[in-house]
Amino acid sequence: MNQEALKALLEATKSGETSIDEALEQLKTLPFSDLDFAVIDHHRQIRNGHPEVIYCESKTVDQVLGIMKHMVNERQQAVLATRVTTEQQSAILDAFPSASVNVLGRTVKINCPEIKETADYVAIVAAGTSDLPVVEEAYETVSALGHRAVKVVDVGVAGIHRLFSRLDLIRGAKVVIVVAGMEGALASVVGGLVDKPVIAVPTSVGYGASFGGISALLTMLNSCSSGVTVVNIDNGFGAAYAAAQIMKL
Repeated sequence: MNQEALKALLEATKSGETSIDEALEQLKTLPFSDLDFAVIDHHRQIRNGHPEVIYCESKTVDQVLGIMKHMVNERQQAVLATRVTTEQQSAILDAFPSASVNVLGRTVKINCPEIKETADYVAIVAAGTSDLPVVEEAYETVSALGHRAVKVVDVGVAGIHRLFSRLDLIRGAKVVIVVAGMEGALASVVGGLVDKPVIAVPTSVGYGASFGGISALLTMLNSCSSGVTVVNIDNGFGAAYAAAQIMKL
């Protein structure tokens, strides 16, 4: 239940269209629903502005479907699922043929609103094509949370002239997410060129000495560019959620 639905219920109760007993019945499951294997937080959208997101990694197909069916069929909620496996994607499409699946980003969206063209947007800037899975996760998350996102990809520091050719688009954003693996230098470069919040996402892309993204993480944490904040390795979702919260300010 979101704030608009709760307000409508209170207005209906005030006007007499809904009885107090009926309102109480609807409010019984307002805080959460207990499915035995999962406790779904219905109150989160009222508290935080966005509904609970389903993190699918390590969940069984039946668990994912059980959560989705409850949220969509019984609660009429929009759903964003992340880290969705191929097997889970197939089962979800069988149950919800209209679901939007991003195979590369490993996300699924159901009943999420269409994003309008607006002046304000989040720029998602990626160092290389190998970083695209994280870019797509971030892109789908920003969109699912109701904001416009623009992708600027393959503009890493090995060919920095590529970045300079897209600077107007990047500088026009309200928030910038920078996704980079290897040594992760792109976040510092972008942070020194824009006057907007920069959220850096280190990726696990790179050869042995990148240590699965730790090198990029440490580079970003030690950035000399002011205003750069850093999320966990490969955490496109976390960066996008933070960007969406900033967009609402």
